[in-house]
Parts: sequence; structure tokens; C-alpha cells
Amino acid sequence: MTMPLDSASRAFMDELEAAGTPPVSELTPAIIRLGDMILAGHSGPGPAVGSVSDLRLTAADGGTFRVRVLHPTQSPRAVVVYFHGGGWVLGDIDLQYDHVARDLVNGAQVTVVLVNYRKAPEHPFPTAIDDAWTALEWVADKASDLAPAGVPLVVAGDSAGGNIAAVLALRARDRNGPRIDHQILIYPVTDCRVDTASYVAEENQLFLDRETMIWFWDQYLPDADARTDPEASPIHAPSLAGLPPALIYLAAYDPLHDDGVAYAQALREAGVPVQLEVAETQMHGFMQMAGILPGYDEGIRLLSDHLTTCAAPSTSIEESLHG
Repeated sequence: MTMPLDSASRAFMDELEAAGTPPVSELTPAIIRLGDMILAGHSGPGPAVGSVSDLRLTAADGGTFRVRVLHPTQSPRAVVVYFHGGGWVLGDIDLQYDHVARDLVNGAQVTVVLVNYRKAPEHPFPTAIDDAWTALEWVADKASDLAPAGVPLVVAGDSAGGNIAAVLALRARDRNGPRIDHQILIYPVTDCRVDTASYVAEENQLFLDRETMIWFWDQYLPDADARTDPEASPIHAPSLAGLPPALIYLAAYDPLHDDGVAYAQALREAGVPVQLEVAETQMHGFMQMAGILPGYDEGIRLLSDHLTTCAAPSTSIEESLHG
């Protein structure tokens, strides 16, 4: 039997409805981005960590973007390169995702590198992927500054960030790039199709609904015929064999739920170890809602436990470039 949406999520959605917030498709990206500031205000600042530094990297096209490196107080067990969600349009490392990173740093004793990849529509596909790749190569190059030798390199992300993490795992395999030891995909976008059962289910039209996801795709990759490119929809890759083990963590009430289930199945069929977890009472977006939804705290515990388990000193990031 399906468990009901938790009361905190229902109350949150009732507040949004009472506020009369217009549909995303009727607003501009600039206006919608103000919502990130509101959510961050509710979450408040994250906990203290060992150290934090901000850097600016130069992208392949000559543009620049920021990364934030957060270290634990003790020796890190892994390096996690985290790509935030927001439909490739929203999200920022200064707002609620700084809180997410800090909780992961303390919960799992890992170094987290947040990547503030450039956003659509100003920077459409494949800019986000290329920026993320630049950041991943930078992490591999600076491995000895980020953690001791012998700790794993993990790519992680939620929603559109989960899409980016999955694509980078593919690109690293195919381009003989940085060796990725694990991937953590939180309700990832894995397919451009918007007609699955979870996409059309009425009970899933909540914090993220089908029409908003269509709008995000239109901003990110306007050419619908190009969206089956595996670097946009990783489930369309000719093969998923040889990818790093994956934790796929889904929300039960989410248009993207079936994307995650299908990708988990496809990975398993390709011989990739997969741990599939579902937050049965949560809706899309709960993993960016520190201090707002209690499902966030449960999610941080699950991710921290997983990182602790997978952080065996079997792989050196200093040797993360193949060849």
C-alpha cells in the first residue's frame, strides 16, 4: 500500500497554493530564481565545517564559473563532487545547497566540491555538462590538496544535478577521464520523455510538476529532437556497462520517480551494482529543504551512511586520470 505524502510536505504545498504563486511556465527565469533565496531563508545557514574556500574556474569556452570546496574537521574519507538541482535553470551554491554540502561534510566526514555550473537559458546545453566536466578534471588534478591518497572520488547530484552526475560518469568512461568510484543520483533526470506513469500521475503534481519539467527542458535544450543525446538523456547511451556503482535515491511523489527506477534497472542489466532507495512519503525537492521538511534529515543520514560505507581506501584520486 502506498504511504501518504507526509504532513509537512502537504502543509508546505498548501502554503504555496494559498500564496497564489503563478505557474513556473508563466514566469521568467530571473523571477523564479528569487524563490531559491526564499527557500534558503527558511533553511537558515548550515553548520560550521573545517574550512571553506571559493574558486573560479575557466570553462572550455573561456567563460568562468565558481566552485566551493568544503573540508571536514578531520581527515576526509572521500571527495564528493556535487551538482545541484534546479532544472538546469535554478539553484546556486550560495543558497540552500551550501547547507546540503555542509551537512554531508559533517555527516560523512568527506570533502565536498560544489559546482556552480552556468545556467540555461542564458547558457543552454551542453554548457552545464562542459562546466561540470571542467570541475571534475580540476578535482582530479588537485586530488592531493583535497584528501589523502586512497579515498574514493564520488559524483553526486539531485534532479538536474543527478542528470549531470550520471552524464559525467558516462563521459569519464568514454573519454578515458577521471576515474569515478561511485555515483549518487538523487531523483535524477535520465530521460527526455515526459509521458511515464509518474509524470502524468495527478498525485505527483506538487513542488515539481510535469508542465514545469517541460518548461525546464525548453530552457535547457530547445531542440526536442536533440534531447535523446546521451549527454542530455543518459538512459539513451548505447551501453551503460563499466560505469561506477550507483546509489539512486528517489521520492515516491515525483514526476521523475520512473526515470530513476528505469535507470536503476538499465544499470543493473549492464552489470553495474545499484542500491535503489525510495523516500516513500516525500515529494520531489525534499533533499534541498533543510529545516523545512523532515525528510531532508532522513535523506542526509542515508547519504552519509552510504558515503561512509563506500569510502574504503581502495582507490586513489591521485591516480584518477586513466592512462
